[in-house]
Amino acid sequence: MTAGHEEATGANIIPLTHGKSSLALHLLREGWGRPLLLLHGLGERTPVGVPAQFEPWEGPIYGLDFTGHGSSSLPVGGGYTAEILMADVDAALGHLGKVTIHGRGLGAYVALLIAGARPTDVRGVILADGPGLVGGGIRPGSPHVPVVDASRHGTPDPYALSELSRDVRPPDYALEFVRQIMQWSELDSPIAVATVVRPEWLAAVVAEPGVIEATVAEALTLFADAR
Repeated sequence: MTAGHEEATGANIIPLTHGKSSLALHLLREGWGRPLLLLHGLGERTPVGVPAQFEPWEGPIYGLDFTGHGSSSLPVGGGYTAEILMADVDAALGHLGKVTIHGRGLGAYVALLIAGARPTDVRGVILADGPGLVGGGIRPGSPHVPVVDASRHGTPDPYALSELSRDVRPPDYALEFVRQIMQWSELDSPIAVATVVRPEWLAAVVAEPGVIEATVAEALTLFADAR
């Protein structure tokens, strides 16, 4: 049994609601202690089963499908931003309570945002390589109307792939969230960067005092010991 948390329904999926979106929170493995929440990359979904690198984590392990991905619902006509996905994660935290987060690609950027917005509830965030890590650069590009195949149904939503791949990520904006985390987190080093790729926003994050560079395994050990 998962200590302190409800059992998943159906195929280990806990249904959550964020506005008009229906979200799928997957229970990948039960356990005791603080949950580990996995956030996937752009165009991906929560993995089936627990990836080997997370096996050492003793607590329960969950994965959240972002809006427009996996088993979560699709909005009509797009309108995706990283901040909307951050609110998806906020809905998951409302169910899970305090968590450690591993974010991959786009999920790494969203993980940083939610850790800044909820610094006392996110007990360590691990930023890892994956699709959507770079985003749309540091400045807005030319205005455009996404051209997608409207006849295509299911996830990943073509609007999500188009809009989130162009999501602008100024370094100074990312640093606002880093400083929120550093000011209010109870951990000395609450942000671990495990990426090889370092877009400008992430290079700025790494340069901030208190941010550590570590492997995923090292970061999991560090945050597992954090009380």
